[in-house]
Amino acid sequence: MNHLASMMSLVGRRALITGGTGHIATAMAETLAELGAAVVLVDLDLGRLDALAERLRTDFGVAVTTHACNLEDETERAEMIAEVTGDEHGLDVLVNNAAFVGTSGLGGWVVPFEQQSLDTWRRAFEVNLTAAFHLSQGLLPLLRAKARGSIINIGSIYGELGPDWSLYEGTSMGNPAAYGASKGGLFQFTRWLAATVAPEVRVNAISPGGVARDQPGCFVERYVARTPMRRMASENDFRGAAAYLAGDAAAYVTGQVLRVDGGWGIW
Repeated sequence: MNHLASMMSLVGRRALITGGTGHIATAMAETLAELGAAVVLVDLDLGRLDALAERLRTDFGVAVTTHACNLEDETERAEMIAEVTGDEHGLDVLVNNAAFVGTSGLGGWVVPFEQQSLDTWRRAFEVNLTAAFHLSQGLLPLLRAKARGSIINIGSIYGELGPDWSLYEGTSMGNPAAYGASKGGLFQFTRWLAATVAPEVRVNAISPGGVARDQPGCFVERYVARTPMRRMASENDFRGAAAYLAGDAAAYVTGQVLRVDGGWGIW
């Protein structure tokens, strides 16, 4: 019998997380480090990366490396892939988390559909979907090497469901077309890749619901009223999903989209 503790352990494994200093990514990095994984953090701001890395080393006693990388830039992505491949430490888990989200301060983004720009559409797809394709492809040899690799793509309920515009009335918030479309593409890429790289590598996705981040009170009230669990998510709500999909507890799970949405999608 395999004991659950050993199935959940990530000792001896290494995980790379993009958008590594973001709210959800930080929670996932803490989770995987707590389970014993070495961590590779990738994001734009090296100062914030190094601060988080030092905290993870102190709190969990694991090896942590950082890479400052603009995932919108193909050349920078390729350089980062080459650095990770060349450091000879291997890779067991890839978390494609980085994204332009609905609150990103982009021109032609949180505006009426008629004003949403093609340039911003392309930028969103480059980060939200193309970067996941590029990193999954480039790091696949490492993930395949031990025949236990796991790719976890972080999507959104809006990659599965249409927006409820009544939530946004009276706020400056929005839900750009490129966000939902790119996240929907990420889910289909998850299924396609799972069928292609098995059995050595499993590929799954997490579909988060709305996370509480000081949104206007009227938005929060409407969102909570529409959610069976009667609250918005916190970053801690994604720890269990990341821990499960990363390791052997999910050894027979691939091609799946795990909703962590408080029941939002059941209606």
